[in-house]
Order: sequence, then C-alpha cells, then structure tokens
Amino acid sequence: MLGRTLREVSAALKQGQITPTELCQKCLSLIKKTKFLNAYITVSEEGALKQAEESEERYKKGQSLGDLDGIPFAVKDNFSTSGIETTCASNMLKGYVPPYNATVVQKLLDQGALLMGKTNLDEFAMGSGSTDGVFGPVKNPWSYSKQYREKRKQKPHGENEDSNWLITGGSSGGSAAAVSAFTCFVALGSDTGGSTRNPAAHCGVVGLKPSYGLVSRHGLIPLVNSMDVPGILTRCVDDAATVLGVLAGHDCKDSTTIQDPFKPFILPNLTDVSKLCIGIPKEYLVPELSSEIQSLWSKAANLFESEGAKVIEVSLPHTSYSIVCYHVLCTSEVASNMARFDGLEYGHRCDINVSTEAMYAATRREGFNDVVRGRILSGNFFLLKENYENYFVKAQKVRRLIANDFVNVFNSGVDVLLTPTTLREAVPYVEFVKEDNRTRSAQDDIFTQAVNMAGLPAVSVPMALSNQGLPIGLQFIGRAFCDQQLLTIAKWFEKQVQFPVIQFQEIMDDCSSVFENEKLASVSLKQ
Repeated sequence: MLGRTLREVSAALKQGQITPTELCQKCLSLIKKTKFLNAYITVSEEGALKQAEESEERYKKGQSLGDLDGIPFAVKDNFSTSGIETTCASNMLKGYVPPYNATVVQKLLDQGALLMGKTNLDEFAMGSGSTDGVFGPVKNPWSYSKQYREKRKQKPHGENEDSNWLITGGSSGGSAAAVSAFTCFVALGSDTGGSTRNPAAHCGVVGLKPSYGLVSRHGLIPLVNSMDVPGILTRCVDDAATVLGVLAGHDCKDSTTIQDPFKPFILPNLTDVSKLCIGIPKEYLVPELSSEIQSLWSKAANLFESEGAKVIEVSLPHTSYSIVCYHVLCTSEVASNMARFDGLEYGHRCDINVSTEAMYAATRREGFNDVVRGRILSGNFFLLKENYENYFVKAQKVRRLIANDFVNVFNSGVDVLLTPTTLREAVPYVEFVKEDNRTRSAQDDIFTQAVNMAGLPAVSVPMALSNQGLPIGLQFIGRAFCDQQLLTIAKWFEKQVQFPVIQFQEIMDDCSSVFENEKLASVSLKQ
C-alpha cells in the first residue's frame, strides 16, 4: 500500500481496503525504521493518529472530504504549523511554536490529510544539498537502494556508511527523501531557486514549482519574498496536479496571489503531441553538464520528435547572467528578511546584557550558521547606499531581461521548454562538502534559478537511472499560470519513460510487517 500513488491509496480508502488509521500507522512505523535518513526533524505521531481517527469516522459515515482525506503528508520545517515546533533547521528558531498554520498546510488539513511531521532542510532553506541544517544532513534513500548497491557493489548499511551515502539535494531534501522512502504520499517544500526541483531530481520523485502567485506563501517563513513559492513533491505527476488543485487560489493573507479562483486540476490523458512545440534552450548546454544527462536530454527531445511534436532550439540570451543576478537579489532580500531575528520578540536570545547592540550581535552569531551570516553580510553590502544602484538596481534590470527572454520564447509559439534539472546525479556527501555553500548552490541550481526570477511554473520529472543506478530528472518549464498545460505534457512524458521504482530491499526485509511483503519493484507509479 505504501508504494502506491496518492490516487490509488485514496481509492483504496474509499473502497475500505485499508483504513486511515492503518495507513497512518504504517507510515509512522516506516518513519521510525528509516530514521537513519534524517528526513524528519519532528514527527507528529499523536496528532497524525488523531487526525486519522477523525478521517476514519468520516469514511464510516460516507462523508469523505475528497481525494486527500486520510492521506499522510509531510511539511518542510520552514512552514508554520500551529502547535508544532517550526525551526527552519536553525538554532535561531529552536523551540519556536507558531500559533497558526501556513495557508497551504491548513488547506491540506481542511481536506482531511494527515500531517506526519516536519522535514529537514538546509538552515533557513539556504543551500542545495540539505546538509547545512543544525539537525544534520539528510541522506538520500537511493543510497540504500538495490539498484545503486548492485552498480557500486556497496557494503551493507552501517559499514563504511560515511563514505557511501548520497546527498538528497536541497534545500527541500527532507521532503524529497520522505516521499522517496514511502513515509508519506506528498510533501511540501519551498522553492526559491530550485529547492524543490533539485532534490526531486536526486531522489527520483516529481518536484513541482507552481507559478508565482498561484499558491499562497502565507506562513512560509520568507527567504526571498519575490521568488519563494511553496513546492509539491509526489511520486507521479497526477498526484502533484491533485495537490495543486487543492492549494491553488487567492488568499486574502497573501497579496501576491491571483484573484481568480482555480478549480481542482484534473489532467487529461494526452495522446497526441503532434501539435506541441518543445523548446530546447541552447544556453543550457553548459560544459559542466554531465555527458550522461546530456544524452538523456537528447533522448527526451527525440522522444517528442518521434511522436510528431515540433522540437526547436531556442535562445535565452541572458542566461549567463542569471547566477550573479540571482545572488545579488537573493542575498539582498535575505538580509532584509533576516533582520527580524534579533532576539527580542521570538527565537534564540543570548545571555549577554551589556548593551542592546551587543545582544543583537551575539544572538545572531549564536543563532545563525556561517552560510546564513555570509548571505546577510553580502546582502547588506549590496544594499548600502553607495552600492544600491550599482548592484541591486542593476540586478533588477537584468532580472527583467531574463524574464523577457522567456516571454519572447513562449510568444514565438513554444509550449514548454525541456531542460536538465541538475548538472549531475546525486553525489556522495564527502564529495559534496568539499565545495563551499555558495559554489555548490551556483552549480547545482544553474538550470532552475531563472525560472524563479521569471515567476514561471516548472516541474522536474524522473526520466531514468544513471549508469550508477541513480535517478536523473529532466525539467519542463511552462508559461506563467499555464501550470495545467505544463503538467499535462509532463504526465505524457512520465508515461512514456516509465521510471523504475526504488527497491528498498534491505529495508523491506526489516519492515516486512509494514509493507506486508509487498514487492515494491513491481509497483507501478503510473496511472
């Protein structure tokens, strides 16, 4: 049951094949069994079981709230959750319990979904590996998959583990790992420059970044207000569309959301792609791109072309400036947003009482890690009066040029863009940490950052396993607020490639009672 899709499990719940309580208990049991992944910061066992009981009562009365009633989900720990600690994986917010739910969390709860817990991340979502939080790094479930171990001839779990396990990508690595490891059916992440799509690609799941303004940001602890978007991680495209249908729409608590109400997304089964035009940005063929991903990218383009779609090379001429532009704008907004954490109203507060200035400085030194402090310093430099015009204003102008590049391409008749999601497959932790955070983020988010600056929807779909037995995802980018069209095309692609299911052979052996001897290798994630 845990290896099925959200829709399949929803149907099983409605048919009485399993109860919400049984499903919840199975997920909680597997969360405990996979604790070594460090995917969760907080597990809300008591609350989830209570919600499951309420869901069960509704099913008995024939009053189900919808497809999400009784479905376990997880939330990245930078979304506010009423009565549940929200830390952003930082010492600054350890012990902070919000008095309200983020809008996206509340919408899922209102549909009867079961909140399993809060997932791990890079501190304040600043990173691309989920390795820089105070609760330790998240381990990629594929590190322990049969596919990877057979290729690498790795030792069993626990032996020489420090050199074997792989990063999840970030900063929503905990959410991606939670879905990949079957501990929930959907998880919320946040996406500022690729933080949902990057880990989705590394963990072999679907990662959706909706159009900016389609989903409310209320309750998402802000990193970069003009780019942050709640992201959705699921096992298939249809499930992502189902969740997006629940989350999308205007929120009076978030002035950036659109006014028009959105109906639930029901994706049609696309059978004819001959009328589609697929764009391949030539600037995304960078020297750092692994030859294996480049090959799969070409195969994906050929797949569309062989089915009659028009595949053309397009140009996004200002792509080369996106990394520098993103860095200036991101750190500038970070510096502004992080100013609220001063030790006065909430969060960590140091013991120094010599002066207010000394208390501020010590609190922020103790509460933030080097990565966060570094971005705050960079941002404040760009915002200085003497630097503002030369850095921040120029970056805003470049951002407009980058956004216009996309507009020009889509106005030329292109329906979606097809690109890589990451430069390479997931790498071992010991290799990843050799580079500093800024270098890693610049490299790993090279294909995803421009989408956030332009406010467009994008989705990463797993395509195939690498020669090492690890997931490789490709990214589809759509027109603003054409999320349904984007997902319809992504669903067609997903059906064609038939990405294999992760085989947790060792964990299955340890959790036979949880999986009920279910052979995950034979479970199809496709509709």
